[in-house]
Amino acid sequence: MPKIPVALQLYSVRNEMAEDVPGTLKAVAQMGYEGVDFAGYHDTSAQDLRAMLDDLGLRMGGTHLQLDALLGDELQRTIEFEQILGNPYLVVASVPEARRESRDAWLETCELLNSVAETLGPLGMYTGYHNHGWEFQQQFDGDYAWDIVAQNTVDDVIMQLDTGNAMSGGGDPVELLERYPGRARTVHLKDWSADKPGQIVLGEGDSDWDGIFALCESGGTEWYIIEQGSKNHAPLECVALSLENLREMG
Repeated sequence: MPKIPVALQLYSVRNEMAEDVPGTLKAVAQMGYEGVDFAGYHDTSAQDLRAMLDDLGLRMGGTHLQLDALLGDELQRTIEFEQILGNPYLVVASVPEARRESRDAWLETCELLNSVAETLGPLGMYTGYHNHGWEFQQQFDGDYAWDIVAQNTVDDVIMQLDTGNAMSGGGDPVELLERYPGRARTVHLKDWSADKPGQIVLGEGDSDWDGIFALCESGGTEWYIIEQGSKNHAPLECVALSLENLREMG
């Protein structure tokens, strides 16, 4: 079975990216990351970013976008930008509060994701949804938001499970991966500790990594994406330590 490559969600080093895009990408590559998952482009053109990535040997593990970037006339502009980057994964990072207030609001978002998926499919591209904690805290007619999205979108819509965010909201990443097999085309690896929220690096928390990895490796996951922050470490130090710990876990 091919080894799943590891990318870094660049939100983890967002301040560094805002100050120095080329230098931050170089540092990430030198740590040994195989790819990156963007969270904004800091006024840098797709052509310039692609040149940087190619020079550093980094691939695109995805990007985080707001839903508006995938709607109306913005969708075609987004597609063209991401095609230059060589990125097939266009994942919605979050939705506004107004889209979280009712089951109908969530179902409307599902319809939008399905529509985008229909457009992207022939291009070999995918849209998806990334969770925070709230998707596992409030029920709508007996269903949590994560379940509403998973059950009312087509299989090509990525259910990008953020393991630490899920745990912070009371979700069990292993159970969630088991519940929706094949939907976690990309997965955000984030550790979490009830005793030390926001203070740990990956590998220091309460996550069942053996269970998570086993399900990802058997369920078609194409990228592991580390997204980790720690109040006890500078951002670049935190993501370097997280990658080292991941390697030690095998």
